[in-house]
Amino acid sequence: MQGGKSLIEYIVSAVSGAGADADSLPNVMEIIDEMPGGFFIYRAGGEEEILYANAALLRILGCAGREEFCALTGNSFRGMVHPEDLEEVERSIREQIANSQYDLDYVEYRVICRDGQIRWLEDYGHFVRSETVGDMFYVFVGDATEKRLRLTAERDALLEENSRRAKELEAYDAQLKVIHQEHLRRLEIIEGLSIDYESIFYVDLDADAIRAYRISTRLRRQFGQGQQAVRPFSTFTREYVRTWVCAEDRRELAAALDPDGIRSRLADRRTFLVNYRVLGKNEPEYLQMQVVNVSGGARISQVVLGARSVDEAFRGEQKKSAAMADALRQSQAAVEAKNTFLSNMSHDIRTPMNAIVGFTALARKHVDDPEKLRGYLDMITASSDQLLQLLSDVLEIARIEAGRSHLEETPCDLREVMEETRAALLPRAVEKSVSLTADMRSVAVPGVLADRQKLCQVLIRLAGNAVKYTGEGGRVSVSLEELPSAAAGYGLYRFTVADDGIGITEAFLPHIFEPFERQANTTMSGVYGTGLGLPIVKSIVDMMGGSIHVESKPGQGSRFTVTLSLRLRKGTFRPAPPPVPETALRSGEGRRILVAEDNELNREIAQELLEDAGFRVELTENGSAALERVACSRPGDYALVLMDLQMPVMDGCQAARAIRALPDPLLAGIPIIALSANTFEEDQRMSLESGMNGHLAKPIDIPTLLETIGRILGEQV
Repeated sequence: MQGGKSLIEYIVSAVSGAGADADSLPNVMEIIDEMPGGFFIYRAGGEEEILYANAALLRILGCAGREEFCALTGNSFRGMVHPEDLEEVERSIREQIANSQYDLDYVEYRVICRDGQIRWLEDYGHFVRSETVGDMFYVFVGDATEKRLRLTAERDALLEENSRRAKELEAYDAQLKVIHQEHLRRLEIIEGLSIDYESIFYVDLDADAIRAYRISTRLRRQFGQGQQAVRPFSTFTREYVRTWVCAEDRRELAAALDPDGIRSRLADRRTFLVNYRVLGKNEPEYLQMQVVNVSGGARISQVVLGARSVDEAFRGEQKKSAAMADALRQSQAAVEAKNTFLSNMSHDIRTPMNAIVGFTALARKHVDDPEKLRGYLDMITASSDQLLQLLSDVLEIARIEAGRSHLEETPCDLREVMEETRAALLPRAVEKSVSLTADMRSVAVPGVLADRQKLCQVLIRLAGNAVKYTGEGGRVSVSLEELPSAAAGYGLYRFTVADDGIGITEAFLPHIFEPFERQANTTMSGVYGTGLGLPIVKSIVDMMGGSIHVESKPGQGSRFTVTLSLRLRKGTFRPAPPPVPETALRSGEGRRILVAEDNELNREIAQELLEDAGFRVELTENGSAALERVACSRPGDYALVLMDLQMPVMDGCQAARAIRALPDPLLAGIPIIALSANTFEEDQRMSLESGMNGHLAKPIDIPTLLETIGRILGEQV
């Protein structure tokens, strides 16, 4: 060739009409067109444009000429190859070129002919790099459709033959399963047992032979490393029982593994179990032997033995049984404590009730004797207070145990709390000739955020007990100390209540904060009490994140110490106004009060007490009637409303909200005080949230009622 051009370059130049060589190879082009196989040249890059395709390739694709070929393939190799084969074909060509640049690459792929038929082509191509015409592939192709069909038929025939042979093998396997069914059944039983069992044995009772399929470390000496070795069953049983089984269980296990014993136990069942103990390193280990009948006939001759450890489960059951027994003992102790409490409480309820009934009868008998009548009424009042305290304690401990008691932090002055405690208990102490002192001199920062009501309750209960159990001429001291605190913004305070009373025995001290417990019942001690005060104190201290400690000796007295970390108050705080003296509130100056109460007896009591204090009283029987009275009144007609909470038609909270919603602001702003037997925190909060100004408990406490009325009316009467 001229200028060193290759044949492929001349063909490309001739086809493209480039250069003087375009007409120099007519004979070669005719020869290529007359080739029986297809031949084409396409560029290696871009869209892989087909530069030349001979007549044979056009015939394979069913194209009459070059124009139809271009329309069918887009004149590109990518357009000629079936879309589903293109990616794999180009990957294969790239790999073959990378592995050998001199050999022809070979691929097979499908093409879609002009009439829609799909045919297979065999492709022998070669990559050529040319500086004149660029990188390209020249490819020889042949129609491989018939070859493919023949191979497919041969493959289908082979698959059919394989399927036939598979069926024959399946039938043969089925025959093997029938032949070896008994053996396979035994192996399945052994395999099933081997999951949980440390030792598995197959035993032929008639032949007195035992074969090990799995053995534990303790049995390796009897079977050695050759686990499949056959041993005499009777010898194995004798050695195993003598060497490993605890003496107490040897007789039972030996009888269970005796051939006659096995046949006897398996006469009406498939399997049986034997529990026994073997010697362990530190203590016996509990094992369970299972014996399974795997004989093929009626005679019991072949069995499988499986030994597994049940030590963990057995000891777990022992612990569970012990825990249940302990829980039963605790439950019985709790029931006993409650029964004791109910017995004591029955006495404690009947004692004040007996006094109330008895002194009421005496009062009626001596109604003309003012001095005796006054004494009887005082005793009735004292007994009523005892009964009310009992009911309050029972309800309080029930709330605490139900988890319905919560803290509400408010600003308070600890010195005022101490003074309030001393003032509340001083009359009782004076009555018993007991010295009651309060010391808070070491407190530098008394202003804190705390639940004032609960803190007062703790101190009053502790100091009240001290006064109660201290004899005439004794001493009770309540002190408050401020301790160094490591927490910023918090103060550490220690409250101490000490007395020189009767004291507490050492045996009872661990139970002192348990509900329903008392060192001595009321009958024996002669001192009234429910055994609930100190548990309530302990629960409140725990809620406040503090601690309580007690020291006591019989005959020398007791010392209770409560330590609390309280958040310090920021800014200023106006202390609560001092209680208004009862005597100053006995004059209502003719003010009119509306009382909403559904109980007729309670209405009568309220009316008598309020009228005795100088008020004019109007009565209604439910919240709806109270709302109507207020709505139809003029501002100033009523000084305030005393509202019961639980009433028919409309309850107290609904009535309060309706009054607050009245269009006249003067009527809507009338003071409302809840008067209810529901005295828990949530009840008080519900009253305040419904718009009431205060919440008082039933039965009516006259000093507290008059003090609250005076405070709400804004008078220091």
